[in-house]
Amino acid sequence: MEIKRYEGTGRMSRAVIHNNTIYLCGQTCGDADKDIKAQTTAVLEKVEDLLSKYGSDKYNILSTTIYLKDISLFSQMNEVWDAWVEDGHEPARACVEAKMARDTILVEMSVVAAVK
Repeated sequence: MEIKRYEGTGRMSRAVIHNNTIYLCGQTCGDADKDIKAQTTAVLEKVEDLLSKYGSDKYNILSTTIYLKDISLFSQMNEVWDAWVEDGHEPARACVEAKMARDTILVEMSVVAAVK
């Protein structure tokens, strides 16, 4: 059983691959001044970049867990999400309200995807 860990920080890895499955750590937006739509867009771009870097893409996402600072942001986040997800490639998904590590974080996503 081989487990590959990438971009480790001593606390976590940005990506882990096991059995042709990629696990991404929680992705957030680094710009505190952005609203929920802009943060969601930035997070999805980071997800796409990481998946591409490690052998997958958004069409192979199996599952996404979305954490929102405030559940009242759900519909605005979904506007961006729905435009990004391709018909026929929707992953299993959960979305919950959560206390974030920093007050400026409005959305965080954790992704599991199949390797292409």
